[in-house]
Amino acid sequence: MNYVNTFIAVAPDTSAKAGAVPPGRGDEKSIAQLEYELISGKPYLLTQEEVQFSVHVKRQGIPAAEIKARRAKLWSELFSKPMACMRASPLPKSYGWGLHFDAKGKVALVAMESPEYRRLLKNPTIRQLSAMRSKRA
Repeated sequence: MNYVNTFIAVAPDTSAKAGAVPPGRGDEKSIAQLEYELISGKPYLLTQEEVQFSVHVKRQGIPAAEIKARRAKLWSELFSKPMACMRASPLPKSYGWGLHFDAKGKVALVAMESPEYRRLLKNPTIRQLSAMRSKRA
């Protein structure tokens, strides 16, 4: 499932005050770091599914040659089971980033303190969602 013409605002219970680069923790990159690198480096180039697939193969350590040879099979295996959507991403939940999906379903990060964030949040022509809360209400 890819979002189209949608804005995901930061979680109502986020402690973030501004968009922040997710910090490193040890040798392996976190999901937040991988998502941040993919989306910030390529705004409006990837869909939700493309981001999730890229994060999955990186975290699994699948070599590029194997991804190229088995991409369709790896893709169908990953998306054959239910997955959390980008509303559950740590970027809008914890790190102060809104997610804007354009008419083609391509995503970009929008810092919560930016004028663009406020503009998108008030835009009645795009679907408005919030990231999932970290704690129960």
